[in-house]
Amino acid sequence: MATTSDIRNGLCIRYNNDIYKITEFLHVKPGKGPAFVRTKMKSVTNGKVLENTFSAGHKIDDVRVETHKFQFLYHDGEYYHFMNQEDYTQIRLLEAALDRPDLMKEGEIVTILINTEDNMPLSVEMPANVILEVTSTEPGVKGNTATNATKPATVETGAEVNVPLFINEGDKIRIETEKGTYKERIKE
Repeated sequence: MATTSDIRNGLCIRYNNDIYKITEFLHVKPGKGPAFVRTKMKSVTNGKVLENTFSAGHKIDDVRVETHKFQFLYHDGEYYHFMNQEDYTQIRLLEAALDRPDLMKEGEIVTILINTEDNMPLSVEMPANVILEVTSTEPGVKGNTATNATKPATVETGAEVNVPLFINEGDKIRIETEKGTYKERIKE
């Protein structure tokens, strides 16, 4: 058993007969009344996001997890297939267990959280940034350079990202996986 002071991003807890992963939290100490923790949790079974407030000192049932490095192999429509980097065993996960499957390309190394009680995979953590190639985008219009002007671009995984006007097809760009936003162009 843990308490609200143990809440952090990535913590997996048992709540309402399901397992949730904490994605955001905020400790609040109002001037009047007791302290509380406001959380945003994502179900690892169906991907549903839930916002909840826990009072300070509230007991929470944390789930013990292990992390393992897996390589993304392929996507067959319904399942995403991964291979363990240590013993080469393969697992498959539904799309709901992944945070940003549209930014994952074949061969990508990810971290998978596994429940130690039943060895079931809970969720997939992507690297902080991924480097992808732009496959299609409109050319930037000269003179259309108001501050922070962006245009949509499709990357090699099929995801659509807003990029600055100077990005062209064939450019490699770094994308922040948590927000799915453009970070920088990669020089070769």
